[in-house]
Amino acid sequence: MGKLHEQGQQLLARVTTVISRPDGIAYTATVDGDTLLLQKADGAEKSQWHLYRQADQLNLERIASKPRGVANAELLAAIEACFLSYPDCGTLNVKAHVIAVNELICSGFLLRDENGQMSVKAELFWQQPRPWLVQSQPGVFPLTYTFCHGRRHPLRPLKPMGPVYRRYIPWLERTLSFSTVDLDRDLESFSRWMNDPVVAASWREEGDLGRHRAYLQNIEADAHVTALIASLDDEAFGYFEVYWAKEDRIAPFYDVDDFDRGWHVLIGEPRFRGKPFVTAWLPSISHYLFLDDCRTQRIVIEPRADNYKMVRNLGKCGYAHVKEFDFPHKRAMLGMLLRERFFADRLWVPRETTTSPYSLSLS
Repeated sequence: MGKLHEQGQQLLARVTTVISRPDGIAYTATVDGDTLLLQKADGAEKSQWHLYRQADQLNLERIASKPRGVANAELLAAIEACFLSYPDCGTLNVKAHVIAVNELICSGFLLRDENGQMSVKAELFWQQPRPWLVQSQPGVFPLTYTFCHGRRHPLRPLKPMGPVYRRYIPWLERTLSFSTVDLDRDLESFSRWMNDPVVAASWREEGDLGRHRAYLQNIEADAHVTALIASLDDEAFGYFEVYWAKEDRIAPFYDVDDFDRGWHVLIGEPRFRGKPFVTAWLPSISHYLFLDDCRTQRIVIEPRADNYKMVRNLGKCGYAHVKEFDFPHKRAMLGMLLRERFFADRLWVPRETTTSPYSLSLS
């Protein structure tokens, strides 16, 4: 430790504990000042790392009593812990012997300069599916076109089943996840949420279990929409519909691209509404959609134009207010988030929280 203090500046003495799941392997990481301790959830031996600043750059160095290579998942967990603990950090320098380093360099996780120094850019790291998507991606689904309801659009891959996304939220100290709807498990909660007066005012889908079963079955049969349940530590609190915009009702109202995505949301459990939670789920649904297909450059949303709180929160999370327009059933505001802005501005943490991940400002 003394050597590192000679090399660079000691970091602030604060303790942050996070959970990371690269490649589905769970790690617990504790950042205590300039020390990072990493341990697999199965209780395997801890690894120790040092964090220090040097020339205004953040550095991560593996410390070991005897030389051993670092597995990719272990390194990815350590990197995520650094970015979660220091969300204002844009670049992290890495000093470690990595077993499969070429794989990480070829995929863009690691960059290596002419002097052999390895670094990680937050903008690239957060575009990688491995730390957050639950289901492995064999590659980009090939591009071919089809017609559906008179619209020409790319043939879409089969919809996922089960858990699709997990992300640890430091300011909640809980893991947020999205899973596809399971009728047997989720119907009762979904029906109760739809009959909640706050939800019904926007969705207008009140009814009994039969009506809501039919509603979800229609979504299940629609290739362009996927229904998701949002949970915190496996406690369900909300419902999302994510869709391909090219096949959706929004397509005629702007210059839609083949891989644009969109989403609708309801927060069914009242105690999960409000500042700490919207800062978790709103950036996370955007993150998931950008990870799901690397060709998605834009995400769109069309809330009611007079839903001022939602419109304001979207703006704080990077969505541009493009225009107002008239759907048959409402006056809507078209919001649009660009991939470049989301990752370049590190909007997985809302802008006002980057100096301190525990400072919340959204409505």
